[in-house]
Amino acid sequence: MEQATTPTRGTPAREDADVVLVGGGIMSATLGAMLALLEPDWRIVLLERGGQVAAESTSPWNNAGTGHAGYCELNYMPDPEDPTKAAEVSRQFLLSRQWWSHLAEAGHIDPAEFIRATAHLSIVFGTRDVGYLRRRCEVLRHNPLFAGIEFSDHPATVARWAPLAMAGRSGTEAVAASRHADGTDVDFGALSRALLRVMAGTGGMVRLRHEVRGLRRDGDGRWNVSGTDAAAARRFSLRARFVFVGAGGSSLGLLQKARVPEVRGYGVLPVGAAFLRCSRPEVVQLHDAKMYGQARDGAPALSVPHLDRRSVGGQEHLMFGPYATFSTRLLKHGRRRDLFGTLRWNNVHVLAAALAQNPGLVRFLIRQLLAGDQDKLAQLRRLYPGASWKDWEVIHAGQRAQLVVPDRRRVGALQLWGTKLTVTEDGSMAGLLGASPGASTAVPIMVDLLQRAFPTQWEQGWRERMHAAVPGLARDHWDAGAVAEVLGRTSAALKLRP
Repeated sequence: MEQATTPTRGTPAREDADVVLVGGGIMSATLGAMLALLEPDWRIVLLERGGQVAAESTSPWNNAGTGHAGYCELNYMPDPEDPTKAAEVSRQFLLSRQWWSHLAEAGHIDPAEFIRATAHLSIVFGTRDVGYLRRRCEVLRHNPLFAGIEFSDHPATVARWAPLAMAGRSGTEAVAASRHADGTDVDFGALSRALLRVMAGTGGMVRLRHEVRGLRRDGDGRWNVSGTDAAAARRFSLRARFVFVGAGGSSLGLLQKARVPEVRGYGVLPVGAAFLRCSRPEVVQLHDAKMYGQARDGAPALSVPHLDRRSVGGQEHLMFGPYATFSTRLLKHGRRRDLFGTLRWNNVHVLAAALAQNPGLVRFLIRQLLAGDQDKLAQLRRLYPGASWKDWEVIHAGQRAQLVVPDRRRVGALQLWGTKLTVTEDGSMAGLLGASPGASTAVPIMVDLLQRAFPTQWEQGWRERMHAAVPGLARDHWDAGAVAEVLGRTSAALKLRP
C-alpha cells in the first residue's frame, strides 16, 4: 500500500481520482475491496489521518471483536417476544460471512489472520432474568437463523459452558445461560488490512497522515477533497467523482463541511469506553467464549457487560467491559475541540432534547466516571466471581459517536443502536454515522451504498456479480436448510473449527 506525498511544498497538487475514501477503518476497507474487484480500472485513493490504518474503532483493542450475530447480545432483544433486531443483525452477519468466504475461496484473504470460531453465550442471574432468557430462547428457536441456540438453567451445564462464571458461587442464586456454537471472534483490524491489500492489488492507494480539512463541490460536479499531508508538511488536493466519508466520529463534521443537506440537524454525543484485559494463560484457557450478561436496571443498552475470549496477533486474551468514559474528542486520537466543531444552530436544540429524554444515560455516565478500581472489580466479579485485580490491566478503547437525529415528536432522538448510511441525492457522496453493531454489518451496508450511489452500474452488471459472491443478497426468506448450508459452507471456507 502506497503512502504518497505531494510534490511541491506549500502548494497543493491537483490529482483526479474516481473514488476517494476518507478514513482507514473497516467500512472504507470493505467498500474499497468491493469497488476494486468490480471496477479494477478505477483509481481509488484512501486518505487516513493517522500513521496506520484501522487504528481507531476498528482496532482489535478498541472493540469487543464479537462477530455480532444476535446470538448472545441481550440488548438487541430487550423484549423477549420481539426478535426483530436480533434477527436482522443475524441475517446481516451471514451476508458478511458469505463475502469473506468468497474472498477466501478466491485466495484474496487468509481467514486465519482475522477470524476464529468462538461460542457465544448469554448468562443471567435471578428468577426474573432466568425467565426472560428462557422465553427469549423459546422465541428465537422459531427463527431458522437461531436454530442452533441452546438453553439451560442447570448449574452443572452452565458451569461446563462457562467455568469461570460459575466457580465460587454459593449455588443459591438462580442462573441460566444460552449458547450458540457458531459464534465468532473477529479481529476487524487485521481484516481491514487484508481488504486494503485487495484494493491495492488493482492499483488502489492508501495515503497515511493525510487529514481531510475541506470538501467542496466544483462547478463540474466533482468533489474537491483537500487537506494536509502531515508527513511532508504539505497540503494536498484531490478531485473525485465519488467520495465516501467513513471517518468514525469525524464523519459528521466532514459531511457538514461538504454542506450535505441530508445531515442537517444531526448531532453526535461522544461516549468512550475502557476494558479490562487479562493475558495470563492459566486464566485465559478457562474461558473460550463471548459471554454477555444483562445490563443493570435503568442502565442503557451500551452498558451490557461481557467477558470475551480474544485472539489478537496469535496471542490469546480475555477482555471484560465496557466501562464508559467521556471526552469531547470524537476519535480516540482526536482533539478535545472535536465535539464543538459539530455544533450548529440547527442541531443544538436537537442534542439538548435528546439529553433531556435520556436521564438514565447521563446518570450512568456520571457513575462510571466516578467509579474506582474496586467498583470496576465488583462489576467484573458479577460475571467472574474469582477474578483477582492483579491479573487485569485497564485499556482505553475507541470513542463512539452516538448519533442524534431530528424527530418531529421528540425534537431530538438518540440512536443507541445501528448505523445510518447517508447518500446524497445525486449519489456523488456518502457517509456513515452511528455505532454498534457497525463492523459486523459492514458488508450489507456497503452493498446498500453500491445500489444507492451507483444505480446504473448496479443494474448493468454489479448486481449479478455481488449476488454471485454473496448469494444471501437475493434471498428474501431464510429456512433452516438455507441457514445450515450457509453456516457449513462459510465455516469451511473461513476454516472455523471449534
